[in-house]
This record gives sequence, C-alpha cells and structure tokens, in this order.
Amino acid sequence: MTHAEQRLYLIQKLLSEDTRFQDVQIPENEQEQKDLLRSLMNIRPPRPAGKEFLRIQDEYLCRERDNAGVTDAESLPSLRSDKRLVLWQGDITTLRADAIVNAANSALLGCFYPLHSCIDNMVHSRSGIQLRLLCDNIMKRQGHDEPAGKAKITPAFNLPCKYILHTVGPIIYDRVTGKDCELLASCYRSCLELAARNGCRSIAFCCISTGEFHFPNLEAARTAIAVVKEFLKSDTIIEKVIFNVFKDKDLKIYEKLL
Repeated sequence: MTHAEQRLYLIQKLLSEDTRFQDVQIPENEQEQKDLLRSLMNIRPPRPAGKEFLRIQDEYLCRERDNAGVTDAESLPSLRSDKRLVLWQGDITTLRADAIVNAANSALLGCFYPLHSCIDNMVHSRSGIQLRLLCDNIMKRQGHDEPAGKAKITPAFNLPCKYILHTVGPIIYDRVTGKDCELLASCYRSCLELAARNGCRSIAFCCISTGEFHFPNLEAARTAIAVVKEFLKSDTIIEKVIFNVFKDKDLKIYEKLL
C-alpha cells in the first residue's frame, strides 16, 4: 500500500464509522485529503479501533513525521549563560526529546475543533488516535476534570519524542491574579517533577496558557524562566530544558529575558 493509498484507506474507514458522513466526497487534491483526514481524527470520539487501522495509521503518521523532518534536541545550542537551557523557535511536535509539554484543556482529550491551530490539536493529530483513547482511560479512572496546575504523562506514540506531559494552564478572563500566576508556575513545576521522576533528561516547554487561555506573554515567560531556573538548582536528572516558541513575539520576549 502506497502512502497515498494509506491516506485514502484511513479516510474511508473514518467516514464509515458515522452515518452522518455517508455523503462526504473525498477530494482528489492531496492537501485537501490530508486536511480531511486530520479533521476526522480531530472529531473522532475516544472509541476503540481495529488493529489493521492502527497499524496503517501508525505507518502513515510516521512517514508524515519523517517527511516533515525531525529536530534532535541534542543538536540545539545551549545558552551561554546556562548550559542546561535552550531557546528554540519551531514546531514542538517535530522535536526529538525525552518529553514535550502539551497545553491541554481540562477534559484532557485533545482539541475536537477540526484543523484548529492550537498545540493540543497538533499533538493529538500527529500522535494518533491512541493518545485520545489513553487519555480517556486516564480521565475515567480519575473521575473528574483535570485541575489547572497539575500534569499527566503519556507515551508519545507517533511523535519523535518519548513522552508527552499534559498540563492545564489557567484561563484569563479579565486581569491576571496572584492565583493565576501560581497556577501557571505549578504547571511548569509539575511537568518538571513528573519528567524527572520518569528519568527524562530533556524536556521542551511550549508557552503554556498564552494562546487560547490568554495569559499575557511577557508575564508567562517570566514565570516559566523563574520556575525552571529554581527547579534546576536542586535537580540532577534533567540535563536540558528547551523553551519552545512558535511566534516571533514570544521569541523576542524570551531572547530579552534570557
């Protein structure tokens, strides 16, 4: 089965799962097919899938991953001021590190909005449907929504990293309160502690809460840097912490602060 045939197979299987999609026409354009596949994965509820589907999905996503290119965390230059810190602008889902951090929502099931640009959507889209299934099992055992400031760890499935750390940041509705700042600090602290307990030597942080949750970028960066530096004073497990930025705005902020 070619890569294109795998994509069509996955689309057809996902369409066949729901009678609402029986009249959906599969486009001929490659990018439109990719968007349709990702959209179907985004909206798919956490239910089991067959072994053949998962095998082909994994092969397809791994090929997509390799075609997009992988960045090795070990190749990223450290800061002159601190050899354990790295500032890197790029797509965190392409990073080969021990752990990457996903800014999740309280349901911890990923983003259900088709083709949404948030990191939660990208992580689940490129990891595969197994991630939503596993997160659903975790949340059913927990019995309640994930509180802000905590962290959960899962395998990364088809991403190049080993683990994904899922954390829910504070949502800013008006002004930033002291509680908001402490919750954000707790997100970074919880991820670092969980990564260290699982033997992770490298961890990459996205800019938690600064997107859909509207935490001010500058204040969030200050919190992130302060918590990481304080943690590294006593931790001997983690050897590299990567501040991953995607927007030019955040790059300039971190460059100034670091």
